[in-house]
Amino acid sequence: MAENHYENPPLTISKIGIIGAGVSGIAAAKQLYHHNPVVFEASDSIGGVWRTCAYNSTKLQSAPKDYEFSDFPWPNRDDPSFPTHVEIVDYLESYAKHFDVLKFVKFNSKVMELRFVGQQGTTELGGNGGAFGSPLPGHPVWQIAVQTNGSQNLQWYAFEFVVVCIGKYGDIPKIPSFPHNKGPEMFQGEVLHSIDYCKLDKDAASQLLKGKKVAVIGYKKSAIDLAVECAEANQGPEGQPCTMVVRTLHWTVPHYSVWGLPFFLFYSTRASQFLHEKPNQSFLRTMLCYLLSPLRRGVSKFIESYLLWKLPLRKYGLKPDHPFEEDYASCQMAIMPENFFTEADKGNIVFKRSSNWWFWKEGIEFDDNTKMKADVVILATGYDGKKKLKTILPDPFRSLTEYHPSGIMPLYRGTIHPLIPNIAFVGYIESVANLHTSELRSMWLARYVDEKFKLPSAENMLEQIYKEMEVSRRITRFYKRHCISTFSINHGDDICEEMGWNSWRKRSWFAEAFSPYGRQDYRLKN
Repeated sequence: MAENHYENPPLTISKIGIIGAGVSGIAAAKQLYHHNPVVFEASDSIGGVWRTCAYNSTKLQSAPKDYEFSDFPWPNRDDPSFPTHVEIVDYLESYAKHFDVLKFVKFNSKVMELRFVGQQGTTELGGNGGAFGSPLPGHPVWQIAVQTNGSQNLQWYAFEFVVVCIGKYGDIPKIPSFPHNKGPEMFQGEVLHSIDYCKLDKDAASQLLKGKKVAVIGYKKSAIDLAVECAEANQGPEGQPCTMVVRTLHWTVPHYSVWGLPFFLFYSTRASQFLHEKPNQSFLRTMLCYLLSPLRRGVSKFIESYLLWKLPLRKYGLKPDHPFEEDYASCQMAIMPENFFTEADKGNIVFKRSSNWWFWKEGIEFDDNTKMKADVVILATGYDGKKKLKTILPDPFRSLTEYHPSGIMPLYRGTIHPLIPNIAFVGYIESVANLHTSELRSMWLARYVDEKFKLPSAENMLEQIYKEMEVSRRITRFYKRHCISTFSINHGDDICEEMGWNSWRKRSWFAEAFSPYGRQDYRLKN
């Protein structure tokens, strides 16, 4: 955390400050437009991880029409191909320009510290009505220290309300720990994290990988994409295979249909939601879930059977031991690049299963006493989103990011921490459609800030959050990722009801039951 340069720093005072100009940041700025928010963006562009954490080959995992704001369609929304990360940034910039949001953004402005200057007692349980009183109390509650263009001097701002939109990904890499004298310092080759690889242009990335023995640590989307780039850089007789070191397997899908049926039928319709437990469900709903549990497991087996037929998972020892629904429930389902197994069949991608590994002078050693030589090791091991929050939050709020015994950050409606006043977190809790979810939560947040409704007491909010966490814990062993995918429609219903909207958004009973829910269903009607 940055050191304070001033005991009583000069302040620029405004109503609302937004940290981050990625998808969530520009969505929040658009919904809070009438308050003239100040948006701090550390880089020189909007786009968030799409700009700063994308490989040259990175693409969206869905068609354009499934990743768009409700009031701003893609120009080519019916194109079935997946947009590249460049096209996504262009779309986000077009959205920001169309709604005149860019005028609020201060680029190259890195937030170094938040300082709470409100009444400390407001964080205690047992408040009246809303948890914190008015979201806009008429005087500053938070001060923000900002470093501009790399300057050593900090500029201070003061706000009545702050919206944190920095997400979980990027900025702070998650680095594995190693036994003494078995870390990267022992390795003669090059070690980097995927966040460092993202900063390379196409030529530099190819030069790093070409003709090298490369080990990619991980088996999630970023690792899979990186392995394909490595294989493509090593075509021909001089090429070397890329080794993926895999600890935990996850299900991947080739496209969004299963045995000819659209994928949304299984998880994204209101009828499908009856197969899955939701928070606050009635006794009858609980009994229905229990009676339908064989069907829910059957759906998961049905999808698994297709994936095992379509992809050579058994051939390469990549069949997960857990059901498909556990990956879906934890937002870990990934689209497999078309040429991934083509490259594996050519021997350009090989796999090594290992629970533990460490470095030796010439490469990596595994817990089965085998060794592999490597020139380059790339850690596609994810990011430390919680640490990223802790670097800017002050005490005592820093410890509240892990208030629940599970270590999960409790957020009411995926946005408000019941024990941290006058602040919101948008884009932190995941769903299968993060852009749509961020937009809906930003709509809800704007109405809360405008006092169109009151929050429950802190105790009631925590009770609701814990119920959601318990549902996730019963569905998947990966519940600590805190994803709402299996009850996303019910989550949207709760948000709509709190805003005073009709939670059933379709035009007919049939469509309500069997057509997929998406961003257009929550579009504001003029």
